[in-house]
Amino acid sequence: MSSVLLHDFIIEEHVKNALKEDIGFGDITTDYLVGEDEVITAKLNTREDGILCGIDIVEMVFKTLSKEIRIEKYFKDGERIKKGDTLAIITGPARAVLIGERTALNYIQRLSGIATETNKYQVAIGDNKARITDTRKTTPGFRMFEKYAVFTGGARLHRFNLADCVMIKDNHIQFAGSITNAVKKIREKLSHTHKIEIECDTFEQVKEAIEAKADIIMLDNMNCDLMKKCVELIDGRAMIEASGNVTIDTISEIAKTGVDVISSSAIVAKAKTLDIALDM
Repeated sequence: MSSVLLHDFIIEEHVKNALKEDIGFGDITTDYLVGEDEVITAKLNTREDGILCGIDIVEMVFKTLSKEIRIEKYFKDGERIKKGDTLAIITGPARAVLIGERTALNYIQRLSGIATETNKYQVAIGDNKARITDTRKTTPGFRMFEKYAVFTGGARLHRFNLADCVMIKDNHIQFAGSITNAVKKIREKLSHTHKIEIECDTFEQVKEAIEAKADIIMLDNMNCDLMKKCVELIDGRAMIEASGNVTIDTISEIAKTGVDVISSSAIVAKAKTLDIALDM
């Protein structure tokens, strides 16, 4: 069941904790209403178009509750789904299906919503070379799943955590006194396997970042004219990231400036859940 970025042991641990949170001392509604030997069949249906993400996690939720549950899946993560599609049929002990319903839907609705929103942004970029990427503005404890959904939606992934890459931001620059000082001090201890990214707000900062031999230069909250000027100046000497005020309406114009990646928290933070239901 392991997927790219998400392995079984990671999913299983997270799912067990989610079920513990939801079930507590027991589902008093289902336990008092449904007999131990009763079996039901349910259909996992989508009521909206979108990009599917989390179908294997749904399977993990139900099979954690009962090994007797059988799931017939009709779609894979990353595939387009349309309103009215049956994504899977679930058959097994009625108690396990009813108890796991909400937790399973929480995963697949949230992840499919993020994958769908991410895909909209990437499609809006059009034929330009840029790729949409995410940020660290994620839900605490759920980052691995949200990043998996972003990847499933067709995006590049930004750093997973603070240890992945050096990112020198405005507060770091102020603390060090300059970009040059910050890079010099970090390079004295930095592993050869890590890249350095510098957040730049001005054309002069971009010049300094180039001289400091930054691997990645972020053009932060710049207008498109200034971004074009910076792209020409950098001229392939560093990877270029655009960030700040990125919306579905502005991303195409940003991409036309020639940047390599465009980061936005909106693909996660502003993604709505996809309407997926479990119908008995």
